[in-house]
Amino acid sequence: MTKLATGPVASEIATRLAAALDPTHLEVINDSHHHAGHMGDDGTGESHFTVIVESAAFEGQSRVQRQRLVNTALAELLRDHIHALAIRTRAPGEAA
Repeated sequence: MTKLATGPVASEIATRLAAALDPTHLEVINDSHHHAGHMGDDGTGESHFTVIVESAAFEGQSRVQRQRLVNTALAELLRDHIHALAIRTRAPGEAA
């Protein structure tokens, strides 16, 4: 199941996570409207996100290792476009 926010940055987040992690569940949520006018708001409406990812790649991985996998997949976007990213990960069969 995939739920995606619209917009070019959100789409690129989904594309990169799909390629890197082959998720069984992926949600990309644009939280930018909660931060309008705050530091890090670049005016594009795509600067703050939450991703919820379920992937077999996370099996046996610690929370930090899982976040590193996500951060690696999104490295360029984190450097150039994303101001804040909340990450929620799980392996298949783990409680949501």
